[in-house]
Amino acid sequence: MSDYDDILISIRRITRAIDLQSKQLVKQTGLTAPQLIVMMAIRKAGMASPSVVAREVALSQATITSILDRLEKGGLVRRERSDTDKRIVYACLTTDGQKRLEEAPELLQAGFLRKYRKLEDWERTMLVSSLQRVAAMMDAEDLDASPILELGDITKPEA
Repeated sequence: MSDYDDILISIRRITRAIDLQSKQLVKQTGLTAPQLIVMMAIRKAGMASPSVVAREVALSQATITSILDRLEKGGLVRRERSDTDKRIVYACLTTDGQKRLEEAPELLQAGFLRKYRKLEDWERTMLVSSLQRVAAMMDAEDLDASPILELGDITKPEA
C-alpha cells in the first residue's frame, strides 16, 4: 500500500467518524449538530439575532434562518421582536429547548478540541498546515469553512 493510500484511508476514517457521530446524535436527541450548535450560541447570548448567531457559528444567515425555523417548529426556540426596533427579531431558547440542550451528548468537535489543546504548539502548526494542504489538493477552496463537523451539502451558496 502506498503512502497516499494511507492518507485517503485516514480521510475516509474521519468522514466515517463524523457520519457515525451525526447519526448517533440525531438518534439520541432528534437534533443535528448544527441545530445543537445554534442552540448553544443562543444560550450563550441569552437572546440573539440570526445575524449574530450566524457570525458566532460561521454559517450563512440563510442557513441560520432555516435552522431556526425547524427549531421553532419543534418548540425549542421562540422568536421575539425587539421592543426598541421592530425590524429586529431575536431568538431565545424555550424551556424545552434548554432542557434538550442540557441532555444532549458531547459533540464530536468537543472531544477533538480537548485532545487538540493537549498537543505541543509545533504539532498543532504541523496539523493545521498539513490539513490545509490536503484540502487545497482536493480542490476544496469553494467549500464551507464552518468548524461544524457535519455531512451533507457543504458548497458555499452562490452570491
